Amino acid sequence: MNYLSDRSIPQVFNELATHPFHPLNNKCSRTIERTLDGDGIADLNDTDWMVRTLAVRDLVRKGINGTEEIEKGLLHPSMHVRQVTAKVLGILSARNAVDQLELMAKNDSITMVRSEAIIALGQMESKRSLNLLRTLKENDPSRDVRHQSELAIYQIENQMGVTPKNLSAWLALDQETFNTVQAGKPAPDFNLEDTEGKSWKLSTFRNDRWVVLIWIFADWCPVCHGEFHDLMEMQEDFKNAGVAVFSLEMHDTYRGRVMVGKELEPDYWFSKDSFIDAYTRKIWWPHLLDRAGAYGARFGADLLAFAVNSEYINRPTTVIIDPAGKVRLIYRGKYWGDRPTIRQTLEMIRSQQFNFQP
Repeated sequence: MNYLSDRSIPQVFNELATHPFHPLNNKCSRTIERTLDGDGIADLNDTDWMVRTLAVRDLVRKGINGTEEIEKGLLHPSMHVRQVTAKVLGILSARNAVDQLELMAKNDSITMVRSEAIIALGQMESKRSLNLLRTLKENDPSRDVRHQSELAIYQIENQMGVTPKNLSAWLALDQETFNTVQAGKPAPDFNLEDTEGKSWKLSTFRNDRWVVLIWIFADWCPVCHGEFHDLMEMQEDFKNAGVAVFSLEMHDTYRGRVMVGKELEPDYWFSKDSFIDAYTRKIWWPHLLDRAGAYGARFGADLLAFAVNSEYINRPTTVIIDPAGKVRLIYRGKYWGDRPTIRQTLEMIRSQQFNFQP
Protein backbone atom coordinates (compact mmCIF):
# COMPACT_ATOMS: atom_id res chain seq x y z
CA MET A 1 0.00 0.00 0.00
CA ASN A 2 1.25 3.44 -0.90
CA TYR A 3 0.86 5.82 2.05
CA LEU A 4 2.88 8.70 0.64
CA SER A 5 1.11 11.96 1.38
CA ASP A 6 1.32 13.05 -2.25
CA ARG A 7 -1.46 10.61 -3.16
CA SER A 8 -4.22 12.24 -5.15
CA ILE A 9 -7.70 12.58 -3.69
CA PRO A 10 -9.13 9.95 -6.09
CA GLN A 11 -6.32 7.57 -5.08
CA VAL A 12 -7.22 7.97 -1.41
CA PHE A 13 -10.90 7.42 -2.18
CA ASN A 14 -10.07 4.29 -4.16
CA GLU A 15 -7.95 2.89 -1.33
CA LEU A 16 -10.84 3.35 1.08
CA ALA A 17 -13.41 1.92 -1.33
CA THR A 18 -11.43 -1.23 -2.15
CA HIS A 19 -9.79 -2.09 1.19
CA PRO A 20 -11.36 -5.19 2.82
CA PHE A 21 -12.41 -3.55 6.09
CA HIS A 22 -13.93 -5.64 8.87
CA PRO A 23 -17.74 -5.51 8.65
CA LEU A 24 -20.11 -3.58 10.87
CA ASN A 25 -23.00 -5.08 12.82
CA ASN A 26 -26.57 -4.94 11.56
CA LYS A 27 -27.03 -1.49 13.13
CA CYS A 28 -23.89 -0.24 11.34
CA SER A 29 -22.59 0.97 14.69
CA ARG A 30 -19.96 -1.56 15.81
CA THR A 31 -17.09 -3.46 14.16
CA ILE A 32 -17.32 -7.25 13.94
CA GLU A 33 -14.08 -9.26 13.74
CA ARG A 34 -14.36 -11.05 10.40
CA THR A 35 -12.56 -14.21 11.49
CA LEU A 36 -14.07 -14.59 14.97
CA ASP A 37 -17.52 -13.13 14.31
CA GLY A 38 -17.30 -11.11 17.51
CA ASP A 39 -16.91 -7.49 18.60
CA GLY A 40 -13.61 -5.72 18.12
CA ILE A 41 -10.42 -6.50 16.18
CA ALA A 42 -8.42 -9.38 17.63
CA ASP A 43 -5.55 -9.20 15.11
CA LEU A 44 -3.05 -6.63 16.36
CA ASN A 45 -1.45 -6.59 12.90
CA ASP A 46 -4.67 -5.59 11.19
CA THR A 47 -4.23 -2.58 8.90
CA ASP A 48 -7.79 -1.19 8.84
CA TRP A 49 -6.84 1.55 11.29
CA MET A 50 -3.81 2.63 9.24
CA VAL A 51 -5.81 2.84 6.02
CA ARG A 52 -8.38 5.09 7.71
CA THR A 53 -5.88 7.18 9.65
CA LEU A 54 -3.59 7.94 6.74
CA ALA A 55 -6.53 8.60 4.45
CA VAL A 56 -7.70 11.25 6.91
CA ARG A 57 -4.22 12.73 7.18
CA ASP A 58 -3.62 12.84 3.44
CA LEU A 59 -7.01 14.38 2.68
CA VAL A 60 -6.48 16.98 5.41
CA ARG A 61 -3.17 17.88 3.80
CA LYS A 62 -4.87 18.23 0.42
CA GLY A 63 -7.75 20.17 1.92
CA ILE A 64 -5.79 23.07 3.34
CA ASN A 65 -5.70 24.42 -0.23
CA GLY A 66 -9.42 23.92 -0.80
CA THR A 67 -12.00 21.22 -0.19
CA GLU A 68 -14.12 21.21 -3.34
CA GLU A 69 -12.70 17.95 -4.68
CA ILE A 70 -12.76 16.33 -1.23
CA GLU A 71 -16.45 17.16 -0.83
CA LYS A 72 -17.23 14.82 -3.72
CA GLY A 73 -16.49 12.01 -1.28
CA LEU A 74 -19.74 12.80 0.56
CA LEU A 75 -21.61 11.37 -2.47
CA HIS A 76 -19.40 8.32 -2.93
CA PRO A 77 -21.09 4.89 -2.94
CA SER A 78 -18.60 3.59 -0.35
CA MET A 79 -19.60 4.25 3.26
CA HIS A 80 -15.92 4.30 4.19
CA VAL A 81 -15.23 7.14 1.76
CA ARG A 82 -18.26 9.07 3.03
CA GLN A 83 -17.32 8.60 6.69
CA VAL A 84 -13.69 9.63 6.22
CA THR A 85 -14.69 12.58 4.05
CA ALA A 86 -17.04 13.89 6.72
CA LYS A 87 -14.32 13.50 9.35
CA VAL A 88 -11.83 15.40 7.21
CA LEU A 89 -14.25 18.25 6.52
CA GLY A 90 -14.86 18.59 10.26
CA ILE A 91 -11.14 18.79 10.98
CA LEU A 92 -10.79 21.43 8.27
CA SER A 93 -13.93 23.27 9.45
CA ALA A 94 -15.06 23.35 5.81
CA ARG A 95 -18.29 25.32 6.27
CA ASN A 96 -18.97 25.32 2.54
CA ALA A 97 -19.88 21.63 2.98
CA VAL A 98 -22.64 22.27 5.54
CA ASP A 99 -25.53 21.71 3.10
CA GLN A 100 -24.29 18.29 2.04
CA LEU A 101 -23.37 17.29 5.59
CA GLU A 102 -26.89 18.16 6.75
CA LEU A 103 -28.37 15.97 4.02
CA MET A 104 -26.03 13.18 5.07
CA ALA A 105 -26.98 13.57 8.74
CA LYS A 106 -30.66 13.25 7.82
CA ASN A 107 -30.65 10.68 5.06
CA ASP A 108 -27.58 8.46 4.94
CA SER A 109 -28.48 4.81 5.48
CA ILE A 110 -25.34 4.12 7.54
CA THR A 111 -25.48 5.12 11.21
CA MET A 112 -21.71 5.56 11.30
CA VAL A 113 -21.83 8.08 8.48
CA ARG A 114 -24.70 10.05 9.98
CA SER A 115 -22.81 10.31 13.27
CA GLU A 116 -19.64 11.53 11.54
CA ALA A 117 -21.58 14.20 9.65
CA ILE A 118 -23.07 15.44 12.93
CA ILE A 119 -19.66 15.52 14.59
CA ALA A 120 -18.39 17.62 11.67
CA LEU A 121 -21.28 20.09 11.95
CA GLY A 122 -20.42 20.56 15.63
CA GLN A 123 -16.75 21.14 14.85
CA MET A 124 -17.74 23.77 12.29
CA GLU A 125 -19.98 25.55 14.84
CA SER A 126 -22.73 25.51 12.22
CA LYS A 127 -25.45 27.58 13.89
CA ARG A 128 -27.74 27.16 10.91
CA SER A 129 -27.75 23.39 11.63
CA LEU A 130 -29.11 23.70 15.18
CA ASN A 131 -32.75 23.07 14.27
CA LEU A 132 -31.83 19.95 12.33
CA LEU A 133 -29.65 18.70 15.17
CA ARG A 134 -32.41 19.28 17.71
CA THR A 135 -34.76 17.26 15.53
CA LEU A 136 -32.25 14.44 15.23
CA LYS A 137 -31.62 14.51 18.97
CA GLU A 138 -35.30 13.88 19.60
CA ASN A 139 -36.28 11.67 16.69
CA ASP A 140 -33.41 9.77 15.09
CA PRO A 141 -33.87 5.99 15.53
CA SER A 142 -30.20 5.58 16.50
CA ARG A 143 -29.25 6.19 20.12
CA ASP A 144 -25.72 7.01 18.95
CA VAL A 145 -26.89 9.62 16.46
CA ARG A 146 -29.05 11.19 19.16
CA HIS A 147 -26.03 11.36 21.47
CA GLN A 148 -23.75 12.94 18.86
CA SER A 149 -26.49 15.46 18.09
CA GLU A 150 -26.67 16.45 21.77
CA LEU A 151 -22.89 16.95 21.88
CA ALA A 152 -22.90 18.95 18.63
CA ILE A 153 -25.70 21.26 19.81
CA TYR A 154 -23.78 22.21 22.95
CA GLN A 155 -20.54 22.59 20.99
CA ILE A 156 -22.16 25.00 18.55
CA GLU A 157 -24.04 27.00 21.18
CA ASN A 158 -20.87 27.42 23.23
CA GLN A 159 -18.55 28.12 20.27
CA MET A 160 -16.20 25.24 21.06
CA GLY A 161 -15.41 24.11 17.53
CA VAL A 162 -12.36 22.38 16.18
CA THR A 163 -9.05 23.98 17.22
CA PRO A 164 -6.02 24.86 15.07
CA LYS A 165 -3.98 22.50 17.26
CA ASN A 166 -6.15 19.59 16.14
CA LEU A 167 -5.55 20.48 12.50
CA SER A 168 -1.83 20.82 13.11
CA ALA A 169 -1.67 17.38 14.74
CA TRP A 170 -3.27 15.75 11.71
CA LEU A 171 -1.02 17.62 9.29
CA ALA A 172 2.09 16.48 11.16
CA LEU A 173 1.09 12.84 11.67
CA ASP A 174 4.04 10.62 10.66
CA GLN A 175 3.47 6.93 9.94
CA GLU A 176 7.19 6.25 10.43
CA THR A 177 6.60 6.64 14.17
CA PHE A 178 3.70 4.15 14.35
CA ASN A 179 4.31 1.09 16.55
CA THR A 180 7.94 2.04 17.15
CA VAL A 181 8.02 1.75 20.96
CA GLN A 182 8.57 -1.63 22.59
CA ALA A 183 8.55 -2.88 26.17
CA GLY A 184 12.05 -2.77 27.60
CA LYS A 185 12.97 0.35 25.62
CA PRO A 186 12.92 4.02 26.71
CA ALA A 187 9.59 5.79 26.43
CA PRO A 188 9.57 8.81 24.10
CA ASP A 189 8.86 12.10 25.81
CA PHE A 190 5.61 13.92 25.22
CA ASN A 191 4.39 17.47 25.59
CA LEU A 192 0.59 17.24 25.74
CA GLU A 193 -2.11 19.56 27.02
CA ASP A 194 -4.74 18.63 29.56
CA THR A 195 -8.35 19.79 29.41
CA GLU A 196 -7.41 23.11 31.06
CA GLY A 197 -4.65 23.85 28.54
CA LYS A 198 -1.79 23.03 30.91
CA SER A 199 1.16 21.26 29.27
CA TRP A 200 2.61 18.06 30.70
CA LYS A 201 5.89 16.33 29.90
CA LEU A 202 6.75 12.71 30.62
CA SER A 203 10.36 13.72 31.31
CA THR A 204 9.21 15.68 34.37
CA PHE A 205 8.77 12.36 36.18
CA ARG A 206 12.09 10.81 35.20
CA ASN A 207 13.99 9.40 38.20
CA ASP A 208 11.04 10.29 40.38
CA ARG A 209 7.90 8.21 39.84
CA TRP A 210 6.34 5.41 37.88
CA VAL A 211 3.99 6.64 35.14
CA VAL A 212 0.83 4.95 33.89
CA LEU A 213 -0.75 6.02 30.59
CA ILE A 214 -4.33 4.93 29.94
CA TRP A 215 -5.90 5.64 26.54
CA ILE A 216 -9.68 5.73 26.77
CA PHE A 217 -12.38 5.91 24.09
CA ALA A 218 -14.86 8.72 24.59
CA ASP A 219 -17.48 10.14 26.91
CA TRP A 220 -20.05 7.51 25.83
CA CYS A 221 -17.90 4.61 27.08
CA PRO A 222 -19.21 3.03 30.31
CA VAL A 223 -16.01 1.00 30.73
CA CYS A 224 -13.96 4.22 30.65
CA HIS A 225 -16.19 5.79 33.30
CA GLY A 226 -15.75 2.66 35.39
CA GLU A 227 -11.99 3.06 35.17
CA PHE A 228 -12.34 6.71 36.19
CA HIS A 229 -14.39 5.62 39.20
CA ASP A 230 -11.64 3.20 40.26
CA LEU A 231 -8.97 5.86 39.82
CA MET A 232 -10.92 8.30 41.97
CA GLU A 233 -11.28 5.69 44.71
CA MET A 234 -7.58 4.71 44.56
CA GLN A 235 -5.90 8.12 44.70
CA GLU A 236 -4.04 7.41 47.92
CA ASP A 237 -3.00 3.95 46.71
CA PHE A 238 -1.30 5.40 43.65
CA LYS A 239 0.24 8.23 45.67
CA ASN A 240 1.68 5.83 48.23
CA ALA A 241 3.09 3.64 45.46
CA GLY A 242 4.81 6.63 43.82
CA VAL A 243 2.78 6.43 40.62
CA ALA A 244 1.68 9.30 38.36
CA VAL A 245 -1.37 8.53 36.24
CA PHE A 246 -2.49 10.10 32.98
CA SER A 247 -5.60 9.25 31.02
CA LEU A 248 -5.42 10.20 27.35
CA GLU A 249 -8.08 10.80 24.74
CA MET A 250 -7.59 11.04 20.98
CA HIS A 251 -10.07 13.89 20.61
CA ASP A 252 -9.83 17.67 20.51
CA THR A 253 -10.41 19.99 23.47
CA TYR A 254 -14.21 19.99 23.58
CA ARG A 255 -14.64 16.23 23.59
CA GLY A 256 -11.91 15.82 26.20
CA ARG A 257 -13.64 18.32 28.47
CA VAL A 258 -16.94 16.49 28.10
CA MET A 259 -15.24 13.27 29.20
CA VAL A 260 -14.11 14.76 32.51
CA GLY A 261 -17.36 16.58 33.29
CA LYS A 262 -16.23 20.11 32.45
CA GLU A 263 -18.99 20.85 29.94
CA LEU A 264 -22.46 19.38 29.48
CA GLU A 265 -23.57 16.14 31.05
CA PRO A 266 -25.23 14.18 28.25
CA ASP A 267 -28.27 11.98 28.66
CA TYR A 268 -26.33 8.72 28.96
CA TRP A 269 -28.21 5.49 28.34
CA PHE A 270 -25.90 3.48 30.63
CA SER A 271 -26.26 5.55 33.80
CA LYS A 272 -28.91 7.64 35.47
CA ASP A 273 -26.48 9.01 38.05
CA SER A 274 -24.71 12.34 37.61
CA PHE A 275 -20.99 12.28 36.85
CA ILE A 276 -20.22 15.98 36.93
CA ASP A 277 -20.32 16.57 40.67
CA ALA A 278 -18.08 13.61 41.46
CA TYR A 279 -15.72 14.36 38.58
CA THR A 280 -15.35 18.01 39.57
CA ARG A 281 -14.40 17.04 43.12
CA LYS A 282 -12.53 13.78 42.67
CA ILE A 283 -10.57 13.64 39.42
CA TRP A 284 -6.99 14.05 40.59
CA TRP A 285 -5.00 13.00 37.53
CA PRO A 286 -4.49 14.96 34.27
CA HIS A 287 -6.64 13.99 31.30
CA LEU A 288 -4.46 14.65 28.25
CA LEU A 289 -5.44 15.45 24.67
CA ASP A 290 -3.54 13.17 22.30
CA ARG A 291 -4.83 14.91 19.20
CA ALA A 292 -4.74 12.76 16.04
CA GLY A 293 -3.39 9.95 18.23
CA ALA A 294 0.14 11.03 17.36
CA TYR A 295 1.67 9.91 20.66
CA GLY A 296 -0.47 6.84 21.21
CA ALA A 297 0.30 5.51 17.73
CA ARG A 298 3.91 5.07 18.83
CA PHE A 299 2.74 2.42 21.31
CA GLY A 300 0.12 0.87 19.03
CA ALA A 301 -2.91 2.60 20.54
CA ASP A 302 -4.13 2.52 16.97
CA LEU A 303 -6.38 5.46 16.11
CA LEU A 304 -9.59 4.66 14.20
CA ALA A 305 -9.02 0.97 14.89
CA PHE A 306 -12.65 -0.09 15.16
CA ALA A 307 -16.14 1.22 15.63
CA VAL A 308 -17.99 1.47 18.91
CA ASN A 309 -21.32 3.28 19.28
CA SER A 310 -21.08 4.68 15.75
CA GLU A 311 -17.67 6.28 16.11
CA TYR A 312 -14.28 4.95 15.02
CA ILE A 313 -11.98 4.97 18.03
CA ASN A 314 -8.55 3.87 19.24
CA ARG A 315 -7.41 0.63 20.80
CA PRO A 316 -7.79 0.73 24.61
CA THR A 317 -4.11 0.76 25.51
CA THR A 318 -2.31 0.79 28.87
CA VAL A 319 1.38 1.65 29.21
CA ILE A 320 3.52 1.41 32.36
CA ILE A 321 6.83 3.31 32.50
CA ASP A 322 9.31 2.91 35.34
CA PRO A 323 11.12 5.81 37.09
CA ALA A 324 14.14 5.31 34.83
CA GLY A 325 11.95 6.02 31.81
CA LYS A 326 11.84 2.42 30.55
CA VAL A 327 8.60 0.97 29.21
CA ARG A 328 7.67 -2.05 31.30
CA LEU A 329 4.26 -2.85 29.79
CA ILE A 330 2.38 -2.05 26.61
CA TYR A 331 -1.03 -3.68 26.57
CA ARG A 332 -3.08 -3.09 23.42
CA GLY A 333 -6.73 -4.03 23.78
CA LYS A 334 -8.42 -6.19 21.20
CA TYR A 335 -11.83 -4.89 22.21
CA TRP A 336 -13.42 -2.74 24.91
CA GLY A 337 -12.81 -3.94 28.43
CA ASP A 338 -10.09 -6.57 27.91
CA ARG A 339 -7.14 -4.65 29.32
CA PRO A 340 -5.86 -4.71 32.92
CA THR A 341 -8.18 -3.12 35.45
CA ILE A 342 -6.95 -0.14 37.42
CA ARG A 343 -6.33 -2.40 40.41
CA GLN A 344 -4.45 -4.95 38.31
CA THR A 345 -2.34 -2.15 36.84
CA LEU A 346 -1.29 -0.94 40.28
CA GLU A 347 -0.62 -4.50 41.45
CA MET A 348 1.74 -5.05 38.50
CA ILE A 349 3.75 -2.03 39.60
CA ARG A 350 3.83 -3.19 43.21
CA SER A 351 4.93 -6.70 42.27
CA GLN A 352 6.98 -5.61 39.25
CA GLN A 353 5.49 -8.51 37.33
CA PHE A 354 4.34 -7.29 33.92
CA ASN A 355 2.96 -10.41 32.27
CA PHE A 356 -0.74 -9.57 32.20
CA GLN A 357 -3.06 -11.93 30.35
CA PRO A 358 -6.76 -11.09 29.90
